[in-house]
Amino acid sequence: MNYLKFKTNINCGGCVANVTPFLNKEAGICKWNVDTTNAQKVLTISTDKLSEEEVIKIIQEAGYKAERL
Repeated sequence: MNYLKFKTNINCGGCVANVTPFLNKEAGICKWNVDTTNAQKVLTISTDKLSEEEVIKIIQEAGYKAERL
């Protein structure tokens, strides 16, 4: 299992609600979490199938930004 971490602009509960359907529909994501209390709004994803680039694309499709940490 790989744990990928990203700095995002997902900064509140409403933003988390917006990205939830995009992340939950992706079969390659086992578990995910956004730490909105961290200044970098860190998104942590556990996956055994997706690359960092694929996760960034999913976040962009949801209307947010993500960059590797």
